[in-house]
Amino acid sequence: MNRNHARILEHVLSLPTAPFAEHVVLNYLRAFCVNRNGVTLTEDRHGNLLLHVKRGRRQTARPVCITAHVDHPGFVAKRMIDDRTLQAYWRGGVKVDYFRNQRARFYVDDAPVAGRIKSMTTKGKGDRERADVVTFAVSKEVPAGTVGMWALPEPAVRKGRIYARACDDLAGVAACLCAIDTLSKSKQNAEAYFLFTRAEEVGFVGAMAAIKSSTVPKKCFVVVTETSSERPHAPLGDGPILRVGDRVTSFTSAVTGFCGRVADELTKRKKRFKFQRRLMDGGMCEATAFCTLGYEATCACLSLGNYHNMNTKTGKIAPEYIDLSDFENLVDWYIALGQTPLAYKSKDEALIKRLVEIEKENRKLLSTTVNKAK
Repeated sequence: MNRNHARILEHVLSLPTAPFAEHVVLNYLRAFCVNRNGVTLTEDRHGNLLLHVKRGRRQTARPVCITAHVDHPGFVAKRMIDDRTLQAYWRGGVKVDYFRNQRARFYVDDAPVAGRIKSMTTKGKGDRERADVVTFAVSKEVPAGTVGMWALPEPAVRKGRIYARACDDLAGVAACLCAIDTLSKSKQNAEAYFLFTRAEEVGFVGAMAAIKSSTVPKKCFVVVTETSSERPHAPLGDGPILRVGDRVTSFTSAVTGFCGRVADELTKRKKRFKFQRRLMDGGMCEATAFCTLGYEATCACLSLGNYHNMNTKTGKIAPEYIDLSDFENLVDWYIALGQTPLAYKSKDEALIKRLVEIEKENRKLLSTTVNKAK
């Protein structure tokens, strides 16, 4: 694996984050862009960050905008009840059974404060029941607004996989940054936008605000980055996934087809590159919001183990993990999308041409056999 990419990935996966408390990741992104050639950064009024990379004279009419969300299910400190008892909000989708006897760390000035769960309130019923306010025993005061995450180890690589407190979607953020790093240093013509959205884990809040504010230029087509729960038909190690849809919608066919063609061209240039094309119906992703609210969009995702830190075999909280070769191939794919000479069009002209050719080849045979079909 590219050493610089490995460094970026491990650093990003070590950052604490939670919905509406993503400041550590956002500050890292701001610092990442400083003094980078051809990279400009803008921030919308909702706190989403848009990075634009442009190198050389490449000016495509329809550039790609690749998105990733900067949050992960986690805790946000609410208030100290006394000098050793903290109340914190829980935000994100984790089943309540996983909270029993668990520990967390609250990142006060980058120095973690240990916390042990004493009790919690919940909201919702049945499968929708979720933790709401969680009470912790803590070793010292934790200021309101402090990010808390499960007490899990720092990122570690084992047997071609990386394990971390949060791969969803910090691994997606890291993939975008690796692509930006390469594109900003490249001598090839390139152009791409990268949108980093907030509060995805509570219902695409940042993405929908960005859509409403037209943060993403309307000329762009959108590729959402996700880490999606592993499925038997989409295993880790078989390549990043061109996600044709989620549990609710199918994504824009023309965008999906275009990304597939770029990936096909990449397989011809890089022997190690591979990808999958799959329906990942384990949940919803931001591509549904972009498609529903006026953009042409699809999704590229990494297969994820222990989705939202839930180890379904043990019933306990555990590190998430992804395959490193999947990650590196996703980075290569994003670089190719920024540099491709292919032009995106809303109509899949390659598919239209192929269908016309098939019809033309068989037109005469269809006509001469029409009476036999009756």
